[in-house]
Amino acid sequence: MPKKIYDIKPPKVVRKIENSVKEFLGDVRQQTGKKHHGRNKKESSSILWPVLGILMIIVVSGAYLFFKLPKADIAIWPKVDILSFKQTITADKSVDSVDLAKAVIPAQYFQATKTSLQDFSATGNASNEGQASGDITIYNKYDPPASLTLISGTRFLSDSGKLFITSQKVVIPAAKKSGSKITPGSVQIKVQAIEGGDSYNIAPSNFSVPGLKGNAWYYSINATSVSAMTGGYSGKVKKVTSDDIQGAKDVLTKKTTSDAISDLKNQISSDYILLDNAVLSNIVNTSTQTKSGAVAENFNYQATVMAGGLAFKKSDLDQFAKNYIISQIPEGKNLIEDSFKIDYSAIKVDISGGEATLNLDFSSGVYQGIDKNSLSISMLGKNTSQINEIINNRLEDQVSKTKIKLWPFWVVSAPNNQKAINIELKFE
Repeated sequence: MPKKIYDIKPPKVVRKIENSVKEFLGDVRQQTGKKHHGRNKKESSSILWPVLGILMIIVVSGAYLFFKLPKADIAIWPKVDILSFKQTITADKSVDSVDLAKAVIPAQYFQATKTSLQDFSATGNASNEGQASGDITIYNKYDPPASLTLISGTRFLSDSGKLFITSQKVVIPAAKKSGSKITPGSVQIKVQAIEGGDSYNIAPSNFSVPGLKGNAWYYSINATSVSAMTGGYSGKVKKVTSDDIQGAKDVLTKKTTSDAISDLKNQISSDYILLDNAVLSNIVNTSTQTKSGAVAENFNYQATVMAGGLAFKKSDLDQFAKNYIISQIPEGKNLIEDSFKIDYSAIKVDISGGEATLNLDFSSGVYQGIDKNSLSISMLGKNTSQINEIINNRLEDQVSKTKIKLWPFWVVSAPNNQKAINIELKFE
């Protein structure tokens, strides 16, 4: 007859433990009375209570270890079959959910716009010369007195040989004559050097009018300056070329496009897949206020780019593939989630139409389903040989390996408590 195992101590066992404790305590009292005869009862009690407490802890702990700790850990390695499939599906922004029958998953269109402004250096070289200018006073001492009109562009030659011109028509008043004395008519005008350079910054000088040479007016018309001419200079400067403008456009549009695509990707959550060939960029605007030929060290250029992309959720892709595998699994087989694998590639992407056609290559391991509840019940009170026999009879060739561990070390059979039997499926 098999040995009975109780989760709770039977009354007879409890009574035996109580009687043993009482007998032990009686012996302790007798020994204490012999050794300490004459001591009062209070001293005897103070010794007996700690001993009683220790004994009770030992008894309860032993009972717990004997009745409660035994357990069985049973590891089963089911045989795994790999199911592999290839399927073409469509990611479509017009649908809201995964449709296994139509082989379609939802897609979503994302968009980002980026505007950039950047300074660029001019590379062209040019000569830059400032023209000296100043005021002169023209005198008319022609006799008989008469006024003289000089046209715009009339040249004046300094006594140092520098030519200056006037940009306006000039009327020189007639001289005034009193007896033999003549008071010249005069007018003050502004003149400018005919070319740039600091050599025209001349000191106060006397001027003649070369255009009058050969007639009577030449010796009667002259001019003087009371202040030095100023503003003349020369040097090399940078100039913006058409190549500079085109280069700025190329560099900035490329950078702005990259930034726009980066902004597009940043706004998409990690669950979404954005294929490289599912991104479209469009240059919205490029401009600069600087014209080709402008004298400047630097100029700025502005570009605006819009990037759009069609993306789909990785979870939707996985859901479609797993649902497809489940629809093809033989009856009684279960899917091993951790063994699921999927690869995908785009066949065709129509961003404006909101569709992308994808090729899927996916697989997963499957195994024969095991009823762990029923199996654990059949193992109650069985030794390791019997447990192995139960597994072999029930699962036959669907298992590649089993491992049985009973605990503590003195236990030779599975507990009669189903909760103490743990069955774990392994797929390494």
